[in-house]
Amino acid sequence: MIRALAISLALSGAAQAQDITRAVYDDPTTRYPHGVLGDTIEHGALVMDTSDGRRLRVTLPETRVFEDTAPRLFDVDGDGDREVIVVESDAERGARLAIYGPDGLLSSNAYIGQRNRWLAPAGVGAADIDGDGRVELVFVDRPHLAKTLRIYEYAEGELTLEASFQGVTNHRIGERDIAGGIRLYSETPEIVVADAAWREVLAIRWNGSTFDLDRLGPHRDRSSFETAMSCKN
Repeated sequence: MIRALAISLALSGAAQAQDITRAVYDDPTTRYPHGVLGDTIEHGALVMDTSDGRRLRVTLPETRVFEDTAPRLFDVDGDGDREVIVVESDAERGARLAIYGPDGLLSSNAYIGQRNRWLAPAGVGAADIDGDGRVELVFVDRPHLAKTLRIYEYAEGELTLEASFQGVTNHRIGERDIAGGIRLYSETPEIVVADAAWREVLAIRWNGSTFDLDRLGPHRDRSSFETAMSCKN
């Protein structure tokens, strides 16, 4: 039997390393009417199922929502158990990327700093991009305005900005999904995005010190990204 447990920002009791097997958003709400994903319905809760049969619930305060397409499961800390990567938005401070585990909030970057300012994760949002053995979280900061790729490294419970690359995007206002993602091309992680004007599909690599970019071809529609993500160009 799955046991239900409600939590606000953290769980009480002893920490347990448990794999999160499923995560969904719940409590649809219109309290944050940004509408960047095509409507004004966001979510006020995150529900997570764990490998030991628990069902955990994160309920945000009234000033925040999950402004996102879906939660992303990924082993961020390298312990073999998956965490959940989400986009949270605050009524006054805009969006941030956050990581939740069975014991609540694990880490997050800073809010963008202004309401109705959003970020779009690249695919699952995480990978060891530079091959150093530590996971990086990847997103486009304000894909409709700043159009800047951000790479944050996760280490020892903290997210630290490692690199930024300007002039790219992966979302247009009103779209229900986020384009591109992180692909493994010849065993090297590459971030697939569009240029800022949506003319080309790009593959971006980061080796820990410099960026490298390949132009994969013209952008036509989502099929252009599907071709890129399947490593056919």
